[in-house]
Amino acid sequence: MHPTPDTDAEDLYEPTERPPLHYAEQALLGAVLLQPALLQVMEDLGPWSFDSPVHAAVFAAMREVPTPEEMTSSTGLAWLTAVLAKAQPQAPGLTPSYMHTLISACPQPQHVAAYAVVIHAEHARRTIGLHAEQLAQAATDTTVPDRPRHALSAADTLARHLDHLAERFPSHARPLPRTPLPPTPRPAERDEDREAEQWLLACAVSRPEQVREMRWLTADDFLDPVHAGLWQAVTALTHRGDPVDPVTMLWEAQQRGLLATGIAPAAVIALLSEPVGSADYWGERLLERNLLARALLAARQITAYTADPANTVHQLVTGSRRALADLHTVRSRWQNATRQLPVSLSSAESTSPRAGPRGPLTTQRAPVPPPARQPTAGRVP
Repeated sequence: MHPTPDTDAEDLYEPTERPPLHYAEQALLGAVLLQPALLQVMEDLGPWSFDSPVHAAVFAAMREVPTPEEMTSSTGLAWLTAVLAKAQPQAPGLTPSYMHTLISACPQPQHVAAYAVVIHAEHARRTIGLHAEQLAQAATDTTVPDRPRHALSAADTLARHLDHLAERFPSHARPLPRTPLPPTPRPAERDEDREAEQWLLACAVSRPEQVREMRWLTADDFLDPVHAGLWQAVTALTHRGDPVDPVTMLWEAQQRGLLATGIAPAAVIALLSEPVGSADYWGERLLERNLLARALLAARQITAYTADPANTVHQLVTGSRRALADLHTVRSRWQNATRQLPVSLSSAESTSPRAGPRGPLTTQRAPVPPPARQPTAGRVP
C-alpha cells in the first residue's frame, strides 16, 4: 500500500503503542521548547535520563544552545531551529516537524516538574535493571580468577546505587513489590560437584575435629539431599561428642530416615571410607558454589521487579534489598570460611537488608589443592 500525499512519513516507522515514559519525555521537551527558561529548574536532569536516543539528543542540544533572554515568536523559532541543528548530528532522523510534534505533545508547560519525575523514575528502573544484569554476568563469569570477589563487588555496586535512590525518591504506602518471583532454578549436578560433596563427608568422618571449625557450612550448601542429610548427621554426632566413624554415621543416618530414600547401607559405608584432601577445602568449594548461585538468583529476582511497570522506585529499592539479603547471609559465612576480615556496615545497612560490606574484600587465603583424584569405583555415584 502506497502512502497518501497527506500521510506523515514519520508515522510509517512509529510503533502503534508507546509506554507512558515516551509521552512524558515528549511533554517535557515540548515545555522547554515553549519556555526555555524551564531548563533552570531541571539542573539534575541530563540526556542520560531519557530512554529515547532522539529525545536525549534534543535535550543535550537544549543544554548547549544559548537560550534567548526574552521570548518572542521570532526568537522562539530561531532557538528551535538552533536546537534542531545541534541535535541532528546525533539524531539524523530528527525533522522540523517532529520538533513541532514535541510542542503539541505538551499539555501544560507549568507541569514540567511532574514530567521530570516520570523520567527520573523510569531512569532509576533502567539503572537498577542494568546493575542486576551486571550482577548476573559476574555470578556466571568463569574467566575471572576470583569469582566470589567479582560477584560480591557487583553486588556492592548495586547496593550503593540502591542507597542513592532511596535518598532521592520518597517512600511509598506499599513498600514491597507484588511481582511474582521466578522459580528458583535447581543447579545442575555435575560429577565434580557430587565428588566434592562425597569427599567432604569422607574427610569430615575421618577427622571429625575439623567439623567443629566449620560452622560456616550448612546443609543448604549441598546439592544432593542425601549428602545434606549426612552432613547434618556428622555435625550432630560431633556436637554431642559421640564417636564418629562410618558405622556410627550409618546408624545416625538410619535414625534420621536417610536410608529410606533408597541408598544402601553398604553404599554409605563406601562413601564415608575414602577421604581425599581436607574437609575445609571441599567445604569452601561448596560454599563458593552456593554464593554464586545466590548472587545469580538475586539478580534474576531484581530483574523481575524492574520488568514490572507497576512497581514504584521505592518498591524496586525495597524488593532489591530484600533479594540481596540472602546473598549477604551467605557472604558472611564465606568471610568466616576464608578468614576474611569483616568490613563495617553503614547505617543504612544496619537497618535494611543489604548485599554486605561496601569496602574492598581482603585477599582470601589460598586453599590447599587436593591430591590427585582416586578411582571412584565402588563409591556412591
